[in-house]
Parts: sequence; structure tokens; C-alpha cells
Amino acid sequence: MRKFKKSTWLPLALLIYTTGIAAYFLPKNTEISDTEKWVTFGASYGIIALLWYVLRLKEKRLEQRNKEIEETYKNGK
Repeated sequence: MRKFKKSTWLPLALLIYTTGIAAYFLPKNTEISDTEKWVTFGASYGIIALLWYVLRLKEKRLEQRNKEIEETYKNGK
């Protein structure tokens, strides 16, 4: 079984969840203005995009660090 990267599955799951919740609650909520609804929805997508970016950076740095450690042990022995 293929293991998916955390930077892929976590933002994807949050994106699906956020879209589902927005599709269900946004039309039914009449207490706030349309502008506030869309700003909240857009901010949620922005946060998810930021999470994806940060997780990608973290994974790339970890891979780079592991490569450096492997090269150090190969060169040292």
C-alpha cells in the first residue's frame, strides 16, 4: 500500500471538509452578510493553502537533512 505524504492528504481532507461544511451552512445562514460568508470561506481556503505550503517545506527539509546524514556516514566510513 502506498503511503501518502502528510502535505498531500491533510490539506486535501481539510479542503473536502471545508467545502462540504460551506456548501451545507452558507446558504442556510441568514444572520451574517454575503460578504462575510465569502471572506470566511476564502480565509479558510487561504489557511489550508498555507498549511500545504508549510508542510511541503517541512518535508523537503527533512529529506534534505536525511540525505546529508547519509552522505556524512558514507564519507565517514
